[in-house]
This record gives sequence, structure tokens and C-alpha cells, in this order.
Amino acid sequence: MNWGTGIVIAFALFMAFILFFVFRVQSDSKYDNELVVEDYYKQERVLQAQLDKEQNAAALQHKLTVEETPEAVKIIFPEGFDINNIQGKVSLYRPSDSKLDFEIPISLSAPYLLIPKKDLAGGRWDMTIDWQYNGKGYLSKEMLTL
Repeated sequence: MNWGTGIVIAFALFMAFILFFVFRVQSDSKYDNELVVEDYYKQERVLQAQLDKEQNAAALQHKLTVEETPEAVKIIFPEGFDINNIQGKVSLYRPSDSKLDFEIPISLSAPYLLIPKKDLAGGRWDMTIDWQYNGKGYLSKEMLTL
């Protein structure tokens, strides 16, 4: 065996070593590389509408607030708004596990919405409150850590 054969064998072993780890990472669910959202490009098209809704929410004199109580997360809508005219949804997004993501329709009998903490796993949650009042859209985003 000469030095040329040794170099070829060393390169082959190195390539096999690298390919072993590439295949291992691709096949192991522990290393899943999920997109932040499934329909990324579709959401890009509605970005301007979201920005307009966020500006509407920022321009409110009394803003929507989110409070954490021992047993629930409380979303308090601005005072002076008729609760019968508020519609929309609350989206809860779990960055670490997309299987825990869910949405709640806004249906109010009081000026606030309660989300029980028993429905939420501990950790970080990104909450998006997309709501309308008398045909005008509002969007508020909050981050929760339970």
C-alpha cells in the first residue's frame, strides 16, 4: 500500500463519517426542522393587512390588555366597546411544538375572555388576538411564559 492509497482511504472514511451524521440528523425526529408556519408564503401576502390592524390597535385610547391570574389568562378588551360587536379569534402558538398550537373563537359575555391555564403547557406561548369591532380590524400580539 502506497501513500496515494492511504489518502484515498482516509478521504473515503471521512466522507462516510460525515454522511453518517447527515443521515442520522435527517432521520431522527429529535432534530426536526419545522417551519415557523406551514403556509409562509400565503401569510406574506396578508402582511400589509396585519400591519394596518396592528396600527389600529396601537391607536386605541384604551388598549387591549392581557393579564395572568393563578388559574387563567385573561384578555381584557378596551372599555367602552360593546361586547356584542366584538368578533375574532385568539391564536396560541407554541414555538417549541407545533402540535400544541390552537385557536379560540372570541365569544364574550363580559368585557374579557378567559383561557384556562390547564389548557396550556408550561413554557413560552405566542398569542395573537385578531379581532374586529364594527367592521374595523385590530391585531394584538403578546408573549406569555407560564
